[in-house]
Amino acid sequence: MSFNPAAVRPDLVQILTDLIARPSPFPSGDCTAINAYTADRLKRAGYQVEILARSAETEAKGYTNVVAKLGGGSGPRLVFNAHADTVAVGERSMWHTDPFTAVEKDGLIYGLGAGNGKGNMAVQIWLAEEIARRGGPTQGEVAFTFVSDEENLGPDGMFYLREVGAIKPDVLVLGAQTENQLITAERGVMWVRIETTGKAAHAGNPAAGDNAIMRMLRVLGQLDATLAPRLAARTDGPMQSTNNIGMIRGGHNTNVVPNFCWVELDRRVLPTEKVPDAYAEMKAIVDALPEPEGTVRIELLRGTNGFRAPEGGQGVGAFQRAIQGITGKPAQFLNATGVSDGRYFADDGIEIINFGPGAGAQGHAANESVPIDQMLTAAEIQLAMVQDLLGVK
Repeated sequence: MSFNPAAVRPDLVQILTDLIARPSPFPSGDCTAINAYTADRLKRAGYQVEILARSAETEAKGYTNVVAKLGGGSGPRLVFNAHADTVAVGERSMWHTDPFTAVEKDGLIYGLGAGNGKGNMAVQIWLAEEIARRGGPTQGEVAFTFVSDEENLGPDGMFYLREVGAIKPDVLVLGAQTENQLITAERGVMWVRIETTGKAAHAGNPAAGDNAIMRMLRVLGQLDATLAPRLAARTDGPMQSTNNIGMIRGGHNTNVVPNFCWVELDRRVLPTEKVPDAYAEMKAIVDALPEPEGTVRIELLRGTNGFRAPEGGQGVGAFQRAIQGITGKPAQFLNATGVSDGRYFADDGIEIINFGPGAGAQGHAANESVPIDQMLTAAEIQLAMVQDLLGVK
């Protein structure tokens, strides 16, 4: 069976229309309705389907995840992923259309999540059904996962699915706005909190107190002087090690010497770096400061390592061949600014690939949209990749 864009187009548009009509913004992130819709479609297509939640409490909040599998013979385990949740509508007056109604105009579909990430979800639902229509894999297994809390960093989504072993991919394909090119390398992310304490006093007599904000300024100054030159020298292709002060809080009134201050930092680590080493480096700088004992505390909040899938690996190679064969141009490998749910599998020794229609600038914006022609091309490329990797007819 050949790929017929004219025949596929109405199916893709209808699926995306159905998804946009099932609101799932975070907060509250309730994906009950949209995941029930997806699970029903894939059950009818012949998949073994589960709807998984971490607990009865998270299920009641709508933090559910669809896992659908087909095949299971010897061969690679290929897992697709897209997230069902979206960001909130934001300023409603900025929208030219109803955010929860798909609107087609000039070759684009508009609606909340059209770009991030329901456009990818629609393509993957169509792909799952098409694989089943063609008889499924002749080797290996294909799985589709649709998760609920990617916009909340994924603790009850992909992190949970990996934690309980619901999926064990050899190749993981995450729906992303890459304009149908490949992201196969990603930096890790580490969040660190630093707290300083002091002694409160009247602002009219600051010498009677011990200013926690001034102490924090010394800490941050030393971090910048020591760490910034090191990070500036650390690159991996287009990727750069970075550190950013994301939040700072201190004191409780202008006329009081502050007795507390805290900051939270975002440190991006290269695939060649590791989060424990990056944290130890930062901690050593902070611990070396000549501040009174107990007045400075540093804490690792969370962190995941970066990853790099090898060019020419089984999944990447299949994508490269599919992109070249369908577009007539070699695949481009893009640089990722942010992080994906693939980070939870960074230490598993698997291929992690971000791919899909749409431009990143469309995500999280009013009047977001996705080009229909890119959705069609994404569907055709991924079908060809699955045929290559799993022997689908």
